[in-house]
Amino acid sequence: MPFFRLRPVVIGDLTLPNPVILAPMSGITDAPFRRLAADLGAGLVVSEMTASAALAEGCPDAQLRAEGRGLRTHVVQLAGCEARWMGEAARIAEACGAAIIDINMGCPARQVTGGQSGSALMRDLDHALSLIDATVAAVSVPVTLKMRLGWDDRTVNAPELARRAQAAGVRLITVHGRTRCQFYNGRADWAAVRAVKDCVSIPVVVNGDIGTCADAVAALAASGADAVMIGRAAQGRPWLAGQVGRYLAVRRAESAPPLAIQFAIIDHLYDEMLSHYGRDIGRRHARKHLGWALDAAAETAAIGGAVLKAHRGRVLTADDPAAVRRHLAEAYADFAARAQSDERDCAWPQKTPHTPYGGERKAA
Repeated sequence: MPFFRLRPVVIGDLTLPNPVILAPMSGITDAPFRRLAADLGAGLVVSEMTASAALAEGCPDAQLRAEGRGLRTHVVQLAGCEARWMGEAARIAEACGAAIIDINMGCPARQVTGGQSGSALMRDLDHALSLIDATVAAVSVPVTLKMRLGWDDRTVNAPELARRAQAAGVRLITVHGRTRCQFYNGRADWAAVRAVKDCVSIPVVVNGDIGTCADAVAALAASGADAVMIGRAAQGRPWLAGQVGRYLAVRRAESAPPLAIQFAIIDHLYDEMLSHYGRDIGRRHARKHLGWALDAAAETAAIGGAVLKAHRGRVLTADDPAAVRRHLAEAYADFAARAQSDERDCAWPQKTPHTPYGGERKAA
């Protein structure tokens, strides 16, 4: 793989420890998951998308989404279509400890674009700029922007939006290498992000289909970007962003953590989610993370088929947290024993660099 030395990524007065950012993903990058990914070495973590009007109106769910307790650098991503709410929500987020405000102009979900938020804003750049202006004017912390290449193949206007955003005071831009109309189909076009990098002087982050160290190097080489953003590949693998960050620094690849460490990580996340949401809501939110963690563990042990399915069924259908923890411990112990004895139900299929990891439709 090509070797190139990356310059430090600077956002206002902040310098990232490495150029790998955990993407904002609705229903996934809540405070417990972000704290864990940051502790495991991610260069920066971003909150799940928070509706600006809901945060400004004091909606408890929006306040929970924007929480950043325990994070070294707290980033809140806001979405909306009205300048007054964007400005007010940005002020609230800053007052609650946000060190960076990120604006969502990339979410392709119909319920978001139908309200003229997310990537729908790329159809009207004048309106998009009014939201940027309001957000930048409302806070003293840096404002960043996440976008797509454009609405569709006929309107690839990311470079124009990037130029105007930089002039308005945005300090970093992330580009997902697809248009909104592509949703998550096909492959992200990392090379198309170079047109954005060529027209601005602020840092640019390339996003989309980055799931391995090789992907990160290829995306940086194709795009000329300053950093990468990892989304769905981190589901069940909260250590991934940190591993890629360390690889880019020293070019030494790391294997997935041993199963005992993986179990400790997911057990800790489960406990944190119960504390964050409360027992009843927390156990429901945690199920998807438990399922992804089991998938990652089974991949590490090269185990699949009926063995994985049986353990998944026991863990994900248990309601009592004590039973969940017991079944989870049994699953990891069984995976470890089978891997050591080479007793495997069937080999886990090898992933290609662009094999979908599931759930990306929710990424911002």
